[in-house]
This record gives sequence, structure tokens and C-alpha cells, in this order.
Amino acid sequence: MAQLGETGYTTYMRAGNHSFIADEPESFGGNDYGPSPYDLLSAALASCTSMTLQMYARRKKWPLEDVETHVNHSKAHAKDCEDCENTSAKIDTFQRDIIITGDLDEKQRQRLLEIADKCPVHKTLHASVDIQTQLIK
Repeated sequence: MAQLGETGYTTYMRAGNHSFIADEPESFGGNDYGPSPYDLLSAALASCTSMTLQMYARRKKWPLEDVETHVNHSKAHAKDCEDCENTSAKIDTFQRDIIITGDLDEKQRQRLLEIADKCPVHKTLHASVDIQTQLIK
């Protein structure tokens, strides 16, 4: 659930038992009281990646000590696109940097890199997504 606050773009959200705030930076007219929607999406990808690698390493009984995942989002002009003459043709890019700590050999590290692409949020971002919206009131 997401509900607008009293000023700017501050939005109060609930997911299950958890409450949090989203907002836009002051430079975009927000109050900067919380992460932006794209910050939240980046955080979802980062947390899912770290969790997925931990689950995989535990199942394999590998000595993974820590996973730190950093994700940054940007929009860049699409390269080799069908509509390149349109200067508004942009593609969303998520730069994901992963730091793996533990006594792992190169083969294990490379396998974990492959597994990162199998995290559910990564898969969702690559899938065709159907969002069904209805106005209740």
C-alpha cells in the first residue's frame, strides 16, 4: 500500500508488517525523506542478489562469508535501437557490483556471478510484466 503524504512527493508505504517512506530528492520537488522509487527498485535487486548468492552457497556448503551488492540505476540513450532518431529513446540500466568475501576458488566465484542473474528480482526485470490496474473509487 502506498499513500501520499501532505507535501511534495513524500509517500508512506506498508508491505506486510513493515512501514517505510519513499520520496523524491529536493531537486525534483520532493522532501528527500526517503529513497526514490528507483532507489527502492535498485535496493530490491541488490538485496535479492545478496540473498540468492547466500542461499546457493549454503546449499553447496561453500565458505561464503559475506556478499555486498551495490546497484545504481540510470537512463541512457538506447544504442542500436529501432527508433534511434527519437532522442527520447532511452533504456534503463542497472549497474550491479558484487563483492564476495570467503575462501572461494575462481570457479566458485564465477558460478556465483552466474547465479546472481538467477535472483527472482533480476528475472522479473528481464521478463515481460503484466500490470493490471483498476480504479476502485
